[in-house]
Amino acid sequence: MKKNLSTALIACSLLAMALLQGCATKIKASTNQNPAPTESFNKFGRIEVKHAAFKPGYHGHAAALSKIDENIQNDLKAKLAQWNSGAANERTLIIEPVVEQLSFKSITKRVFLGPMAGSSGVLVRMNIRDSQGKLIATPEFFQRAAAFSGGFTLGVQDNLMLTRVANLASSYVIANYDAAVGGPTGADEPAIAEQHPSN
Repeated sequence: MKKNLSTALIACSLLAMALLQGCATKIKASTNQNPAPTESFNKFGRIEVKHAAFKPGYHGHAAALSKIDENIQNDLKAKLAQWNSGAANERTLIIEPVVEQLSFKSITKRVFLGPMAGSSGVLVRMNIRDSQGKLIATPEFFQRAAAFSGGFTLGVQDNLMLTRVANLASSYVIANYDAAVGGPTGADEPAIAEQHPSN
């Protein structure tokens, strides 16, 4: 009886470990700190923020993309009105938020599967160029919602993940207006992809 119980406990432990491995998001950031842009954004007389889009060829959760876009637009609306109210200097900064990777667990999936649905994760890049196409900055932003926190809150944490990544992206734009200072990606050490040295 004890032998059977021990075997069952070992089997359950192995299964739990396998499930936890499967629950972790495979989406990773490349660093925890974005470098500064080549120049501060106040050097531009006009700043345009495009609507967020998936990178070419990538297909993801459309509603989650819309939520990220909505948050970025709302975060920057007042600042853009302020910045663009001054005199034009024939220089325009164009900011394009691009969702490169997205794993989003909807409320429906959380209700039926809970933590078993796995973690959510998102990686957003902002391609920032002048009107001539010159690259000014390409910051990236990462956030995740762990399987268990997402599961037990029935999707609340998954949706907050979308808000947080948009806030990070917007904060980078605002922080680099007066001075080129860079900013955090939002990734902690476990969320950074391993760098393999080239031969």
